[in-house]
Amino acid sequence: MWETTVDLFKDLWEFLRERKKYWLLPLIISLVMVGALIVLSQASVIAPFIYTIF
Repeated sequence: MWETTVDLFKDLWEFLRERKKYWLLPLIISLVMVGALIVLSQASVIAPFIYTIF
């Protein structure tokens, strides 16, 4: 599983570098952070507070 994730990020970085699409990097990072926040807050005490943001 980790190997495929690492390959995905390598391919994504190569695409961004080759096509000079560096402006996509903040968008991708913010999407990953929001996704991680949602996944980590599912079983948390702070879940009701996070869901009010969205």
